[in-house]
Amino acid sequence: MNVKLNIFPLVFISLLIVTGCSLFGGGGNNAAQTGSESQTTGWFYNDPDNGGFEVKTDYIEQAGPGLVLIEGGTYTMGQTEQDITHDWNNIPRRVTVASFYMDQTEVRNVDYREYLHWIRRVFVEYPEVYKNALPDTLVWRSPLAFNEPYVDYYFRHPSYNEYPVVGVDWLQANDFCAWRTDRVNEMMLINEGILDVDPNQVGRENFNTRAYLAGQYEGLVVQNLPSLDPNQDTRRVSMEDGIILPKYRLPTEAEWEYAAVALIGNSYDERLYERRLYPWDGHNVRNSVGNNRGIMMANFKRGRGDMMGTAGDLNDNGAITVPVSSFWANDFGLYCMAGNVNEWVLDVYRPLSYDDVDDFRPFRGNVFETLVRNEDGSIAAKDSLGRLKTRPITDEEAAGRTNYKKADYRNFHDGDINSRTDFQNQEESRGAASTGAMYAQEGGDFSSLVSDKVRVYKGGSWKDRVYWLNPATRRFLDQDEARDDLGFRCAMISVGSQNGK
Repeated sequence: MNVKLNIFPLVFISLLIVTGCSLFGGGGNNAAQTGSESQTTGWFYNDPDNGGFEVKTDYIEQAGPGLVLIEGGTYTMGQTEQDITHDWNNIPRRVTVASFYMDQTEVRNVDYREYLHWIRRVFVEYPEVYKNALPDTLVWRSPLAFNEPYVDYYFRHPSYNEYPVVGVDWLQANDFCAWRTDRVNEMMLINEGILDVDPNQVGRENFNTRAYLAGQYEGLVVQNLPSLDPNQDTRRVSMEDGIILPKYRLPTEAEWEYAAVALIGNSYDERLYERRLYPWDGHNVRNSVGNNRGIMMANFKRGRGDMMGTAGDLNDNGAITVPVSSFWANDFGLYCMAGNVNEWVLDVYRPLSYDDVDDFRPFRGNVFETLVRNEDGSIAAKDSLGRLKTRPITDEEAAGRTNYKKADYRNFHDGDINSRTDFQNQEESRGAASTGAMYAQEGGDFSSLVSDKVRVYKGGSWKDRVYWLNPATRRFLDQDEARDDLGFRCAMISVGSQNGK
């Protein structure tokens, strides 16, 4: 029997194999890329002869000072240990965290003192700014312990320069992040030869990133960028130039937990061969390798009355905190992601956040704001601290523009009915009881201590048992409270490739 073969399908399939997806615009050299010529209009970029539309085509992302790249990915967020507190607030769920940057260590005493020095020097006429930024050194006091030496020396003495700052509440930590953003970006402009060092900044006339980009801060200009626009000779730096770095901020709970477990160290071709209990492999809290065998992997409380081991063999060497680069870094290169001090994260606490938040970059706590503008639409003048004024988006604005959304999403789709108890005065209710327990009975009326001002903290500390060293565990505290075992570190979005290349 004669069979006539149609070879066209075979040839077409072979062509697909050779050319890949390029026939359908899926990649290869034909993919649209930013070059010297517009793929949309055919006009050349960066050409003064046709209007001087400037495009940064050779941008290479760089990390801010103190940061390391945390390559994003998917992981199972949540409980890996027994729920000994029976809170049922951390059911495992699969999420994806985008790549971001994170401080290699906790913020140190010397870092925070640099911040205070700048505030006192710049806001001479506003001493309350300095006063409000001071850490609460009285957190060390205990009715039945002699901790007064820490009250006097822990924050100020040079012996504790490299130790983590404590006594800082959530609001103060966020203010530090904002200050750090401005100081880093000011130095970026100085290094680029745009601005000169100005040690005489006073009051509202200090460098603020948003104010500079909005044209409300001049500074000591060395030279602005040359302009390709035929109508002007020079221009100010803009976001499109890639010189200004994104904001420093607190990490979200998902980012913090993802960075702590650092699953890049126990995976192979997307397959995890062990789910970690701690920022290191295994179920043990002692080092199991070579000459370091038996040494504690973190600074924590081993048992009642045992904070550091026995004289001659102090083990974790920390009666209280230890220098921030102590012990061994995890597989992302981060130190003390378990023990030493707990760390603030950005999220508002909800027992059922796992059931409410998105599975991509999960976060609860969004409060959307917009710049305050004058009647003519121009940006309003800076406030007394030199910052642009912002306000929450109104319901009318949210209704008129779908991309505005509403202002406050801290209670959005809140699955925990109890945490949505209406308070006549939330501030009074929040201060009526300690956050030592989640719920309280007061005057016969049921009220929740889980308010919009209660924030998550994670990591375990020098005074915690080993259970809290598990990155999945979570606790909460009012955002204006501080403790002797609670610090923070900063994060920053990655605006480049997800693998940093």
